[in-house]
Amino acid sequence: MAADTNYVTQDTFEKMREELHQLKAVERPAASRAIAEAREKGDLKENAEYDAAKEAQGMLEAKIKYLEGVIATARILDESNIDFSRVSILTKVTLTNMATNKQVTYQIVSEKEASLKDGKISVTSPIGKGLLGKVVGEIAEVNVPAGVLKFKVENITV
Repeated sequence: MAADTNYVTQDTFEKMREELHQLKAVERPAASRAIAEAREKGDLKENAEYDAAKEAQGMLEAKIKYLEGVIATARILDESNIDFSRVSILTKVTLTNMATNKQVTYQIVSEKEASLKDGKISVTSPIGKGLLGKVVGEIAEVNVPAGVLKFKVENITV
């Protein structure tokens, strides 16, 4: 995994630590037991249950390694230190799509926290990158796969 910094809120950091603990303390021993039970059922060359248990264990270990990497490179963001005069991570920005004249509000968050249905877009997404550093009244031209979108920054809040 790349050594990129992962910007997260304290809440997301705690959730990741809890998930990692769950994987290591509960799911890893369960995977080991499943392998042991499958091994007892005979010839390993023709034991589909054993193969499935080993594959599940491999996926679990990969997830643990990924989470450990994200946690190791996490930087916890403090909302009290954020400059709200410009669009930055953790700000909520109200935009007007210049083509449709529709308004939307997004919160700029880390990749780990992004959820379009919750109005949270990743700082690394095309729109997130295009909005960073913009101020109220400025037009952001965002390159997306469908072409160039123009958004006017209407408001920046917490």
